[in-house]
Amino acid sequence: MLKKNFFENLRNRNDFKLKLSITLTVIFIDQITKILIRNFIDEGDTWPANFNLLYISHIENTGAAFGIFQGYTNLLTIITFLTLLGILYFMLKISFTSHWQNLGLTFILGGAIGNFLDRLIRGSVTDFIDPIYYPAFNIADSSIVIGTGLILLFAIVDRNSTECVKEQ
Repeated sequence: MLKKNFFENLRNRNDFKLKLSITLTVIFIDQITKILIRNFIDEGDTWPANFNLLYISHIENTGAAFGIFQGYTNLLTIITFLTLLGILYFMLKISFTSHWQNLGLTFILGGAIGNFLDRLIRGSVTDFIDPIYYPAFNIADSSIVIGTGLILLFAIVDRNSTECVKEQ
């Protein structure tokens, strides 16, 4: 499912513009929502106080997903930076054959940059979407999950459609 045409994605200007627009939009929405949370909700506070399904909370996470690796901000920043380089290399040099998988990778890139900026500038990631039975997360995390879902879904769909064509 991979194609190896050097800088093919850059030659297709519309595709590049779409990917850049989505990446920048994810970063913008992520950073704006985090700024709003940091400015209007004190760290550790939750809103609304008496709602038992989903809270908006101000949580500064120095760890990774689900709060693991707390306090390893420098290591996580380096790992995130290397991951970003890997994603960019893949997008520019190899790429998926599926438009939807490339779109998924774009969502992952936007989310990874959003959280990377937090770690680099603040030393922690601001999480604020806080379901009662699930760890808190943010827009960048959601974007990464959506992107991963698109890649996996269309890997299965593309594989099944290829198998159907072979059977006929």
